[in-house]
Amino acid sequence: MSRVAITDASFPNLDLEEKQLTPLGLRVKRGRNRSKAVLNESVRNADFVISQFAWLDCDVISSLRSARVIVRYGIGVDNIDLDAAAKCGIPVCNVPDYCIDEVADHTLALILAATGQVVANSVTVTKAAWGSSVLLAQMCCLKSLSVGIVGFGRMSREVVSRLKPFRPNILVHDPGVRVEKIEAGGCRAVSLDELFALSDVISLHCPAERSTDHLINADAIIKMKKGVILVNVARESVICSESRVAGLQTGKIGSAALDVWETEPIESNDPLLLFDNVILHSHIASASTEASLRLRTEASAIVALAPQGTPLRNVVNCVQTLPTCATTVV
Repeated sequence: MSRVAITDASFPNLDLEEKQLTPLGLRVKRGRNRSKAVLNESVRNADFVISQFAWLDCDVISSLRSARVIVRYGIGVDNIDLDAAAKCGIPVCNVPDYCIDEVADHTLALILAATGQVVANSVTVTKAAWGSSVLLAQMCCLKSLSVGIVGFGRMSREVVSRLKPFRPNILVHDPGVRVEKIEAGGCRAVSLDELFALSDVISLHCPAERSTDHLINADAIIKMKKGVILVNVARESVICSESRVAGLQTGKIGSAALDVWETEPIESNDPLLLFDNVILHSHIASASTEASLRLRTEASAIVALAPQGTPLRNVVNCVQTLPTCATTVV
């Protein structure tokens, strides 16, 4: 019986995966420890690997003896060494569209919460105080603001569609998308420096890659409007943490709404916990019952294709052929 190693998963059980894969002669085994030593042992003899948050670096991937595919429970694949997998001839697949609506909804919710000071005012009332907890100038109407969107992929286009009824001025920067396409979406295409200078709200929707590492840094923040609202549901690596804290301390960043972290869960001494103008969420923008079902079903479906020799869906590291390797008996 071939083995499917699930390195880690936030789901209470793997009933859905087992229902899809067991009839195909695949045995599903779940790991619970993300340490490299345990990971190496748990995936070494696996024929198929599914991972959610575990770091599959060069060492872990090099330890694989018979893996035919690695599937990520999610859209981003920055926790998987794609080059190492490609050198080993192992396709890496993701699930690119399972939570588009959820993340777009959540982004709009964070923008509205920040511009309307929803959390701050709620906290004031729960403390038995009455009246606004912030200055009137901090309460904003979206119609009078410019919202800058960094990235113009499927996710951000859904965010734009949700923003339009509120009638803000929408600015978009994405060097990989034609100006005509951005303008056809009802937005204004701008350079990154223009977006920084003109936006009252900046929402990040770009992937984690070398070109976007610390895209929001000290130099970028200097170019922004004083009091800018920063929203991040993308990846933490897009922002330099130290520069963000400094921006909040000086007031250059008026507030922030954040759903992603470099270290999860957030560490107890993280300076962001000291700011009352920061909305903190625990990487839940993609969460819904429907999204979880789509994610797990599609990840299992990709694995199910491999034993049949069927071309895989959503390959992200340009390995189009499946490795031919012996089946591991467990």
